[in-house]
Amino acid sequence: MHPGRWIGRLLVAAVVVYAAAFAAVYLVSRQEGRRTSQVIAVLGAAQYNGRPSPVFRARLDHAAALYRAQLAPRVVVMGGRAEGDREAEAEVGRRYLQVMGVPRRAAFAVPEGRNTEESIVALAAWMQERGLDSVLFVSDPFHLARLRLDARGHGFAVAASPATGSPISADWRRELPFLASEALKLPVALVRAAVR
Repeated sequence: MHPGRWIGRLLVAAVVVYAAAFAAVYLVSRQEGRRTSQVIAVLGAAQYNGRPSPVFRARLDHAAALYRAQLAPRVVVMGGRAEGDREAEAEVGRRYLQVMGVPRRAAFAVPEGRNTEESIVALAAWMQERGLDSVLFVSDPFHLARLRLDARGHGFAVAASPATGSPISADWRRELPFLASEALKLPVALVRAAVR
C-alpha cells in the first residue's frame, strides 16, 4: 500500500480516538457519582502564600459539603509543594477544611506529588497503611475521567463528585481548553492502566 494511504489512515484513526476521548471526558464531567466511601480525596491545586486559589477553594468547599452530608468520615487533601512554595497544597487545604468546620481528627494531608498520577500513588500508600480501599474523589469536572481511570489501577473502589463551583466550570469558553487537554491525556492513562 502506498505510504500516503497509511498516513491518511493513521490520521483518521487519531482523529477518531481523540473524538472518543473528548466525548468520554465531557460525559464524565457532567456526571455526579457521589456515594458513601471511606475517604473523600481532594486533588490539590494552586495556593498562594497559604491561601487556596479560587479553583482549589471550590474543590475544598465541595469536599467539606460532602463531609457534612456524611459521605465519608475523613477528608484527605493531596498535593505537594511547587517550586518557590513554603507549604504543600495538601497542608494548605487541610487547614482550610478545618476553618470550614471539618474536625482536625477528620482532615488529613498527603503532601506528595506534583501531578495526578504521583498524588494518587501517594494516596494509595496512605490508604493501604490504614486498611482503606474506597474513595470519593473531588476535583474539577474536566479532570474526573482520567482521575477515575488512574485510581482504579491502584485497586480502589472509586467514586467521583465534580466541584461544579469551580471558576473554570462557570464559563464554557474557559472550560473548553481543559476538556481538550484532558482528551489528549486520557488515552495515555488508558494505556498506563492496561499495562499496570
